[in-house]
Amino acid sequence: MAARRQWDNIWSLLFSLLCLCEWSVAQISYSIFEEVDKGAAVGNLAKDLNLSVQQLQSAGLHITYGYKKPYFDINLESGVLYVSERIDREELCPNTVKCSLNIEAILSNPRSLHRIEVVINDINDNAPSFQEDISTIDMYESSYVGERHPLPIAHDPDVGANSVKTYKLNANDYFSLDIQSTGDQSVSAELVLQKALDREKQAVIELTLTAIDGGKSPKTGTLQIQVNVLDVNDNSPVFSKSLYKVQVIENANIGTPLLTLTASDLDDGINGQVVYTFTERGRLNPDDKFSLNNNTGEITVRGNIDYEENQAFEIRVQARDRGTPPRSAHGKVLVEVIDVNDNAPEISVSSIMSSVKEDAEIGTAVAMVTITDQDGGKNGLTNCKITGSVPFKLKSNYKNYYSLLVDGLLDRETVSRYDIYIVATDEGTPSLSSTTVITIHVSDVNDNPPKFPNSPITLYVKENSPIGTTIHKLTTTDLDLNENAKSMYHLISSSPKTTQMASMVTSFNYEELKDFQFKVQATDSGVPPLSSNVTVNILILDENDNNPTILAPYSQHGSVNSESIPYSAEAGYFVAKIRAVDADSGYNALLSYHLSEPKGNNLFRIGTSTGEIRTKRRMSDNDLKTHPLVVLVSDNGEPSLSATVSIDVVVVESTAEIQTQFRHVPVKEDSFSDLNLYLLIAIVSVSVIFLLSLITLIAVRCHRTDGTFSRYSAPMITTHPDGSWSYSKATQQYDVCFSSDTLKSDVVVFPGPFPPVDAELISINGGDTFTRTQTLPNKEKVGHLYLSCKTSSCNHKIIASAISCVVGVDIHTHSAPLVEHQLGTSTPSLIPCPQDFQTV
Repeated sequence: MAARRQWDNIWSLLFSLLCLCEWSVAQISYSIFEEVDKGAAVGNLAKDLNLSVQQLQSAGLHITYGYKKPYFDINLESGVLYVSERIDREELCPNTVKCSLNIEAILSNPRSLHRIEVVINDINDNAPSFQEDISTIDMYESSYVGERHPLPIAHDPDVGANSVKTYKLNANDYFSLDIQSTGDQSVSAELVLQKALDREKQAVIELTLTAIDGGKSPKTGTLQIQVNVLDVNDNSPVFSKSLYKVQVIENANIGTPLLTLTASDLDDGINGQVVYTFTERGRLNPDDKFSLNNNTGEITVRGNIDYEENQAFEIRVQARDRGTPPRSAHGKVLVEVIDVNDNAPEISVSSIMSSVKEDAEIGTAVAMVTITDQDGGKNGLTNCKITGSVPFKLKSNYKNYYSLLVDGLLDRETVSRYDIYIVATDEGTPSLSSTTVITIHVSDVNDNPPKFPNSPITLYVKENSPIGTTIHKLTTTDLDLNENAKSMYHLISSSPKTTQMASMVTSFNYEELKDFQFKVQATDSGVPPLSSNVTVNILILDENDNNPTILAPYSQHGSVNSESIPYSAEAGYFVAKIRAVDADSGYNALLSYHLSEPKGNNLFRIGTSTGEIRTKRRMSDNDLKTHPLVVLVSDNGEPSLSATVSIDVVVVESTAEIQTQFRHVPVKEDSFSDLNLYLLIAIVSVSVIFLLSLITLIAVRCHRTDGTFSRYSAPMITTHPDGSWSYSKATQQYDVCFSSDTLKSDVVVFPGPFPPVDAELISINGGDTFTRTQTLPNKEKVGHLYLSCKTSSCNHKIIASAISCVVGVDIHTHSAPLVEHQLGTSTPSLIPCPQDFQTV
């Protein structure tokens, strides 16, 4: 038993694997006798399948069946199909002429399915038997010679030649047998009176009826018959027909009349009154299905008539008179049942796969479908099809056996489950059908790569961020499932710069690196793995981590610088200009200058944005001869960083005593060589190219923003207490410092983010303090243009002309009231660009 269970487990596993393959079906038929010994050979299955003994193991041959007992098994060493359980035909196929067992032989290599029919032949293992041990027959002494009396029918479970074939009566003086055969399965006998009876000689006649089957070793069964000889009524009823035939539709309503029996009796009175009754014959009791009116002889339907249970009924009827003793006649009624289509087809599904891969090939077998219909004839013919649009089809294998196959491309990401509706329809009228649903789950394969939600990805990182700071968490989506959807990420080196960034162990420095990019590859865990790439752009954000640096000729680091001014200097006299730069950018590099003097001394002021130190008033006798000044240069970062420089301003009596580093530069009076000429030409060329580029750039920017000027306000020129001019528009602004003194003149353009015209701007008040009244947004690019007169040779007309020349603005048109207020004169006329300004 343990070996049997182990074999069953192996079969179940192999059968499940074979469900993945296509099936081909063939038909093999064997026949054996019932009750053969266990181990008896049924047939050489390997030979019939064209397999050698050596191929049996590799072919994976095994059988399956749908019965409770494993009646057959296969010898894998010889390929012989043999009997493994006792086979009793009468137990398997009662009341049927043909008995067969259907099994299936399955090969895994090559993949095929073979339907095997084993016909069970009957042997004569059952003797005939009667339902009663003794049968009593009453006969009148006036019975005529030749009178017949039907005898009970013997039953033999065997069929064919082994069933009851004849009857034999023991030797006697009065009776003989008349054996009647209506077919192979129906043999009856009637008792025929051969000699007139004489009750006074013998009132009871004992007879023995022997039933004999047709086996090679015939078996017999006996019945004791007791004939009672009666004296009276000498005429028996006679039926109008010896055999009545009638048809009835199955499922006929109860009470439906079939026919009326007619029997006549020549006797008069009570001896001529006929009573009709059924006589039980064999195992069929007519009273279960039909009703007989004893007086009229009408037969009606009494029970459910089912064609699938009985296709015909043979009813024995009797007509008996009321005489004493009564005399009777016997007849037969053959009721043929006409089939109606009252059974819908039945659908059974086997060998179904739990799931099918989405890359399964067309033609892959998914399940086996069998259609059965209990109706007969045309009502039992069926058709099978799939409803709806699904990538599957039915393939007919043999008769009502079908294979469910893949018939299209599967995509789990689109449809992960299919409910396949199979409809079976018979050919009856009206047609009946049945539907079953087969659920097929589509399993995932790795056919979708990971996808990034955005490409490229732009990230902003502050410089000096600690190592290990999370910048961004990359995410991907993968339409696959489980391992096929799990992604791993790694960097792809696309350039030496990217490789350098990938290996950095320090934080970013905006002053060294402002941006870089690299690629990230996401790879899923499927087999084979799929991947996708995304470009990541890293933009470094500046932080205020650099102090301002004082430029030459002044220096910081605690040293003291010296400048001289004449005692006769007027208010606004130019003392010195502090220049500083900041390695940061934006607001972090926007510098402001502040001046610190000794208490009680209020002689000097400094431009907060220009760094120019000037006198506030004339000198007095009470002023010191040496004024120590400390200039604080601060940026606008958060927190603000600063640098300081110390300058001692010495008051001298005359301008002749003023010495600067520029005036003491020695002049070499060498002859003007060819080399100097070439150098001068080169310098002039570079200067001209630079100036043209600068003018072109300013003109382009003015042209681009020209359409937006009208939306806000007219250009404005604003003056500052230090003598500089500011030209501004709503979307751009320039600060330009200009002086005819070429030793101290410069042009500086400060592009930076400033608010729109309706917001608060950086203002310079009369006290030269730098105040920022609002956090400056970075939505629009703005600049300032400052022009300052350092000496008396610079006038306001030159400044106005310079502004018009540089930025292309007609001051006469847009700024007349402001310029007139500033100059205290009428609106100036425009003049050509000053030569010294053009060459700055």
